[in-house]
Amino acid sequence: MIGDLQGCNSSLRHLLEHPEIAADRQARFWFAGDLVNRGPDSLQTLRTVMSLGERATCVLGNHDFHLLAVAAGVKKPSRSDTFHDVLAAPDATGIIDWLRHRPLMHREQGHILVHAGILPCWSADQALALARELEAALRGPKWGLALEKLYGNEPGYWDDGLEGGKRLRVIANAMTRMRMCGPDGRMDFSYKDAPNPKSGLMPWFDVPGRAIEHETVVFGHWSTLGLMIRPDAICLDTGCVWGRQLTALRLHDHRLVQVACPPFRTPQAAE
Repeated sequence: MIGDLQGCNSSLRHLLEHPEIAADRQARFWFAGDLVNRGPDSLQTLRTVMSLGERATCVLGNHDFHLLAVAAGVKKPSRSDTFHDVLAAPDATGIIDWLRHRPLMHREQGHILVHAGILPCWSADQALALARELEAALRGPKWGLALEKLYGNEPGYWDDGLEGGKRLRVIANAMTRMRMCGPDGRMDFSYKDAPNPKSGLMPWFDVPGRAIEHETVVFGHWSTLGLMIRPDAICLDTGCVWGRQLTALRLHDHRLVQVACPPFRTPQAAE
């Protein structure tokens, strides 16, 4: 299970060549989303992951969504985007199609892989069903229209009666953007630092009464939280693009492997 890559292909190659990983030529890899953007080599990072074939399972992150939205023409690139090499590639259409067919959530062997988190009120079965709803929209012929509906912070809570764009937006925001919630489980997108009780908010995985009790949710997205390994939640975003580490955790025994990463961005709280 590997944390956010964000276009850092040299660090990914270094990790895959680590003796403890390279020795197992049948190893499978779970990537926690945000394969692209902010780092220097989004295109080559995608090519490296794609070359792993069925050995790689990648969930979508918010930066992956942003690349898809720019490719679909529903969002303009920002000045900080670094995925222009993907859009300019001769096989860009095929790469984008591959990316939009990645899952939003993966569940296996007592672990749930998602980029940001699972709303506290969702059971694992419900979360998987909702992820499949959004995946179907992204894989369909009107995928650009679906992406257009995902932008915005509201609603910040889940209601079973939500429909259309609002329903898909909550699913996407929870699974690719969420960090902190109010005590009632309402998502807050303004706070991006490490958890602080003085904020009046709490990490989504600490909201009382979480419906998922017996599975471990593995996520990235939160470099200011950094490495966290608990029985119920694991964060693997250790700030590779900010010059810290790229982290891999072996599923069956939680053996940790990390490689040092050259800085590409100045460390800061960031989406």
